[in-house]
Amino acid sequence: MEQRQGAETRQADERRPDHGDWVWGDEGAAIPPDAPLYALLAVAVRSMGAFWSQAAQGTGLSPAGLGVLRVLVARDGLKSSEVAARGWSTPATVTSVVDTLVRDGYVRRCRDDEDRRVVRLFVTEAGRRKCDEAVTVLAPRLSSCLSFVDPADEPVIRKFLSDMIMRFGERMREERT
Repeated sequence: MEQRQGAETRQADERRPDHGDWVWGDEGAAIPPDAPLYALLAVAVRSMGAFWSQAAQGTGLSPAGLGVLRVLVARDGLKSSEVAARGWSTPATVTSVVDTLVRDGYVRRCRDDEDRRVVRLFVTEAGRRKCDEAVTVLAPRLSSCLSFVDPADEPVIRKFLSDMIMRFGERMREERT
């Protein structure tokens, strides 16, 4: 009987290369020491995203709205499709988020002078202030979540994350074409 259960467990592990029944969030769950990097990264991203969403609630902006504002503060005058490409979102999502930002007075839409078919997005002064206020509130909270990181480890972590951002950005551009 024990032999059969061992074989069934091995088969389950083979079917699920992400360590069988390990699910982050289960009470008392321990992260397997050999958990695949993709599984760890997925859980880390989801956890940080959930925290980001919760933390953003007090800013008066949705996490998506703040993301769009940050892109436009850095690159004012983009088209919705360009904001979507930089924010890893769909143009439809950006349009919906921008509708809210326009309604709230944080973004304005303007026709392109050279091609009237093109609509460009611009941050208003109120939008810049709101973005600055939100980042001022969120940055310390996010930084405090990383206070456990040994400063000596930061260069390696920074390189890993930068490489991941570049690699996933490349893959997304490849898949869009």
